[in-house]
Amino acid sequence: MQCSWKAVLLLALASIAIQYTAIRTFTAKSFHSCPIPNPVNCSLSQDTDVADRLCDESPTFSYNLSRKTHVLILATTRSGSSFVGQLFNQHFDVFYLFEPLYHVQYTLIPKLTQSKSTTDRRVMLGASRDLLRSLYDCDLYFLENYIKPQPVNHTTDRLFRRGASKALCSPPVCESLGGIDLHLEEGDCVKKCGTLNLTLATESCREHGHVAIKTVRVPEVSDLRALVEDPRLNLKVIQLVRDPRGILASRSETFRDTYRLWRIWDGTGRKPYNLDVTQLTTVCEDFWNSVSTGLNRPPWLKGKYMLVRYEDLARNPVKKTEEIYDFLGIPMDSNVERWIQNNTRGDRSSSKHKYGTVRNSAATAEKWRFRLSYEIVAFTQHACQQVLAQLGYKTAGSEEELKNLSISLVEERDFLPFS
Repeated sequence: MQCSWKAVLLLALASIAIQYTAIRTFTAKSFHSCPIPNPVNCSLSQDTDVADRLCDESPTFSYNLSRKTHVLILATTRSGSSFVGQLFNQHFDVFYLFEPLYHVQYTLIPKLTQSKSTTDRRVMLGASRDLLRSLYDCDLYFLENYIKPQPVNHTTDRLFRRGASKALCSPPVCESLGGIDLHLEEGDCVKKCGTLNLTLATESCREHGHVAIKTVRVPEVSDLRALVEDPRLNLKVIQLVRDPRGILASRSETFRDTYRLWRIWDGTGRKPYNLDVTQLTTVCEDFWNSVSTGLNRPPWLKGKYMLVRYEDLARNPVKKTEEIYDFLGIPMDSNVERWIQNNTRGDRSSSKHKYGTVRNSAATAEKWRFRLSYEIVAFTQHACQQVLAQLGYKTAGSEEELKNLSISLVEERDFLPFS
């Protein structure tokens, strides 16, 4: 039997339409194996509890009906991200998670920090977007795929830095506490609260009006496009940047073994021949690429992106925090302002932990000028000259200029949110 040319044309057009729909669904809207509840789709999934739950619980609506605001703090290590995270953690109506993508990295690619593989990056980003989508939907059970050993009866004691999340250390998640306003230090949370019940954590997430997540494991804002464009989310990205010279100084002090060769150079004045300069240049490249995307104001980022320099936040923490909350459209909580007042006027001794947030914020932002030798600063300025200029960081032309705090190395810039 011969098909008419009309039938062949219709079949071809139908095939193209199906492929286009599949690609758009996978890349921009759905990260679940069963985007629409369908017995056929579900029967094709792996026969696991996770797959069944994804099929059963997949939303039947196309938009974020809850109107939660979903916040992602996009940062790099030692850029002040723990401090910024606390600006959301202290808000009574924000459910905050600290670095949940840690579990993705160390389950899938334990040595990702040393890996230069494009494939590794794609694997990490694909899994990370999938997990973020589930967490913003308050499906904390999805974390169980990456926590080792696997939680039993939805309870675990292995969630990375649980104590950094106030919601996970307060009633009803922490059942052993009576007073709802009782504040626990991070190290005391696990001791007093015991194992984490992910069912209670999921319920707590759903009771909060907004969800905020901090991560240093997504290199660029363009990696988040599929999530930003997902109509089921109301995702807004706060990109935090810091002077690369300050990041290098902080990492050298905090990660002494990893940055040992930089410390040798700083101490002896002789640059080691085998110095891993990518520890610096990768930061600058990621900043350049990501900030360029944001400042070019693509339509998909409209109303979704705000660039924040750590130095601006450190100098005027209350004012800058008010601007951030205004961009998000969330009323600023008095608890947040109180926390800022109590945690930006400390001295060096008041921060007991390398990730602590109690400090003199303005002084901390400038401290790198006395930690690094001028030779390393000059090297950094040359390697990162594009991003320094892009972000409004001035170069120091001499050691005297470097140490002179009366000379500001941060230009006055007003990076207005893309609205």
